[in-house]
Amino acid sequence: MLPTLLEKSMANHPLNLAIRALLELVALIVFAMWGWRHGGVLPAIALPLLAASAWGVFRVPNDGGTPVVRVSGLVRLLLEAVFFSAAVAAAADHWSPAIGAQLAGAVIAHYALSYDRVLRLLKGNAA
Repeated sequence: MLPTLLEKSMANHPLNLAIRALLELVALIVFAMWGWRHGGVLPAIALPLLAASAWGVFRVPNDGGTPVVRVSGLVRLLLEAVFFSAAVAAAADHWSPAIGAQLAGAVIAHYALSYDRVLRLLKGNAA
């Protein structure tokens, strides 16, 4: 079954999309918890809101919705790298480096499975 899955594009596979959505939610929760610990209510609300806004506003055309602000594939990948790197750092600081490493491993596994999307974004073609 695994070779059959890997023969098709994994970037849009429902299981990989579910993993991606879960990673995004985990990152937002980590931002909120880190903000609460280091500053209270305001950072706990503001950090995930800021991160989610950047995630949703700066988009590549034909990559999951109409962009508010169009960016190149490289810029989008850099935004995603900053988003997830910040979540990994916050998780490592809030809990432990091991938890941060586990989150990093999950993110890397997701992007490895989504290699075709990464290549499309780097070539400037999100569709």
